[in-house]
Amino acid sequence: MNITVFGAAGSVGRRVVAEALARGHQVTAVVRDPARATGLPGAASLRTGDAADPRSVAERAAGQDLVISATRPPNGREPELAAVAQALLAGLHGTGVRLLLVGGAAGLMVPGTGGTTVVDAPGFPAALRPIALACAAQFDVCRATGHDVDWAYLAPAAVLEPGERTGRYRLGTDTLVVDAEGASALSMEDLAVALIDEAERPAHHRTRFTAAY
Repeated sequence: MNITVFGAAGSVGRRVVAEALARGHQVTAVVRDPARATGLPGAASLRTGDAADPRSVAERAAGQDLVISATRPPNGREPELAAVAQALLAGLHGTGVRLLLVGGAAGLMVPGTGGTTVVDAPGFPAALRPIALACAAQFDVCRATGHDVDWAYLAPAAVLEPGERTGRYRLGTDTLVVDAEGASALSMEDLAVALIDEAERPAHHRTRFTAAY
């Protein structure tokens, strides 16, 4: 499979590139700043590009089977996340190329709360609210304008950190996946596993899904 990864220099993007390469896929790693690409696997084809520019998206998607977006805006520019989703969908319009987006858990419902979302749950950190709302807006853009693109939105666990690749996880849809103690966590390595599993065996189309231990 030919896969383009936007945000390839980021924490999640790097792991997605490595996971896809390990499974024998051809990967185009797209970064805005080549200086940040240090340490990316040499087997990836490194390209510059901008997920916020539909023309750049179309160029980097040409001849590919799948685009994965793992971009994250810097603090203070969180609204750019929804704009990037819009640009990705516009750039893939009419191409037949599938899109997988790494989103956020903010819009997922907390089990046992009658529908309260993660971002509105008591104790949600105020410092994380801007990016949480941006992720919710990102998903709304997909639902509102992604009618002609085969997209899927992966909302990670509530706690997503670097860790171990175990190759195991549980899937959900619109409700946070939690363990017996009510915790929701996943390593970035296993998030990459879930993404490439979905790439290889598509099961979610124009919808959201989530993964956690």
